[in-house]
Amino acid sequence: MAMSLDAAAEVFREAMRDAVKRYSLWYLVEGVLLIAAGFLAIIYPVFSSTAVIVLLGWLLVISGFVQALSLISARHVPHFWLQLISICLAVLIGFLFLRDPAQGLATITLLLIVFFMIEGISKVVFALTIRPFPNWGWVLGSGMVGIVLSLVLWANLPVTSVWLLGFLLGLNLISVGTAIAYLAWQVRAG
Repeated sequence: MAMSLDAAAEVFREAMRDAVKRYSLWYLVEGVLLIAAGFLAIIYPVFSSTAVIVLLGWLLVISGFVQALSLISARHVPHFWLQLISICLAVLIGFLFLRDPAQGLATITLLLIVFFMIEGISKVVFALTIRPFPNWGWVLGSGMVGIVLSLVLWANLPVTSVWLLGFLLGLNLISVGTAIAYLAWQVRAG
């Protein structure tokens, strides 16, 4: 006999609750580390924004070289030239980010908008999934903060400054870290 949608949803919710209980110590550690990273990003907003751009630059360069190495032995794969052009663009953009991180500000702003929005939506969905769980509202609030931060960045898009990116990134990290740590703390205490 097939399971009803409500019964399947309840099984899924119970599995999520069990996972949070089982790994509560790791969630607590993750939350504390996110809070610490968030405070550092707020204290040093220009440094944190520049660090994100430089990190993205290195990731593009390294991934481009790794893809190039794997593509050397695959010259006969379909769309070889298209993949080669993609690799060259990744390395070129990575080097541009590393040469002048301020040039990558608009790109990073768009990426952070997408990141904040997707993370916010995923936190809202997660909160609604564990909803009868005590203190699920903290996770919901954290998701809402992510969504609001993405909208703030979107509204300031043409004139976004480096310090604003670092500051908003810090706020998001603190929000997510607080929600995760508080939820894990309550699970461990209860």
